[in-house]
Amino acid sequence: MSVRVRLAPSPTGFIHLGTLRVALYDYLFAKQHKGAYVLRIEDTDQSREVDGSVENILETLAWAGLEPDEGPGYGGEKGSYIQSERLETYRPYVLELLKKDAAYWCECTSEQLDAMRKHQEEKGGVMGYAGTCREKNLESGEVVRLKVPHAGETTFTDLIRGEITIPNKDIDDQVLMKSDGYPTYHMAVVVDDYLMEISHVFRGEEWIASTPKHVLLYQALDWEVPKYAHLPLLLNKDKSKLSKRQGDVAVEDYMNKGYLPEALLNFIALQGWNPKGDQELYSMDELIELFDISKVNSSGSVVNFEKLDWMQSHYVKLKSDTDLRALVKPFVTRDVDDVQLQKIIAMIKDRLVRFTDIDDIIEFVFVLPEYDSDILVWKKSDKETASTVLAELVGYFEQCEEVLFDDVEALQNNLVSWIADKGYKNGDVLWPLRTALSGQQHSPSPFEIAGVLGRDATLSRIENARSRLA
Repeated sequence: MSVRVRLAPSPTGFIHLGTLRVALYDYLFAKQHKGAYVLRIEDTDQSREVDGSVENILETLAWAGLEPDEGPGYGGEKGSYIQSERLETYRPYVLELLKKDAAYWCECTSEQLDAMRKHQEEKGGVMGYAGTCREKNLESGEVVRLKVPHAGETTFTDLIRGEITIPNKDIDDQVLMKSDGYPTYHMAVVVDDYLMEISHVFRGEEWIASTPKHVLLYQALDWEVPKYAHLPLLLNKDKSKLSKRQGDVAVEDYMNKGYLPEALLNFIALQGWNPKGDQELYSMDELIELFDISKVNSSGSVVNFEKLDWMQSHYVKLKSDTDLRALVKPFVTRDVDDVQLQKIIAMIKDRLVRFTDIDDIIEFVFVLPEYDSDILVWKKSDKETASTVLAELVGYFEQCEEVLFDDVEALQNNLVSWIADKGYKNGDVLWPLRTALSGQQHSPSPFEIAGVLGRDATLSRIENARSRLA
């Protein structure tokens, strides 16, 4: 069997982190087995469609580097990949199910169904369609329903959870085709997976309850059932399902915050699975080689976003300063040219996580914050020494050429030599210089800051610090 997997989102908004994980696992599995990874848009529920969702799905997958082999905009030989453009495809199979007595017409109105549900809620019985039209042998009606056998049970094998068996009495007579002629998700997904020759279906565990309905449809149509793997839920720290109420859940939120795709993919890959256990950082090639769907945990995965920030910091450090400048530039609101931004990037690279934080991180470069003069004094020194050192630094920097500030390494070497010649301890000089230039107790090195500020601004800030100590 050739491997063909599919990502089948509904155009109801933005891609959820859980959907990104499905897309990634599809991609890894297809690449590992030299198979095909297919994108299909499941839009049979037109009432829930959100304008721009399909474009967002395509843009998000492109950003993540998870572009499909087939799908809208990607070609392929399996026909259209948007369900609403395939309506005539489904009806013949609905009619076949009716002919085989595996489905039936139902004439119950929405008002009758509402009354039925209300009665079931009051009685506390099993929820679901009561089978009112099941034996009427109607020639037409409001909808077509699946005729689930009353006796027996339906079994399928989950690649993560093993064999799962559901008593047929617990399976609802699901609607297969609606009054508007649109197939429901359950009908369309089975037909499409069959016609597109999907061999493996990866999806969230919330679809486990629907899988027996799909298996029954495959059996009724004499089709081979694909292999299923239902991924565990992504959970908040309190073990509740990951939701907007407790944080960002849309991939677009992380794109807009400046997370790198390699960081988010590495992070999401390990939600419920880790091939080695003692390793956290993996390249895409390593993930492809090591991926094993059977090793994914069946229990929910608590999402630790601190781990994501740690991974992001790692991948930021791997970027060249030039590449990072291009990535960060859209997030910088200050008027800064590429030369100065390049210096800024080199200065803050080890401290940068989310790109949206960059304005706050570099604010001190443009506006010196108010600070207490006490921070100018090194813990092993005193106010008088700090004041003397700052005065001598004015003289030192006044004789420096502006060109020296373009070479941070040379700036550092020259100043360290000057400190040694003066007989000072490094802390006596570098602490008050750094705090004078940044106005902060914790900041990059004084050499990097001076390189960004330039000669005149450096002198101005040292003079400002001297006046605070006077």
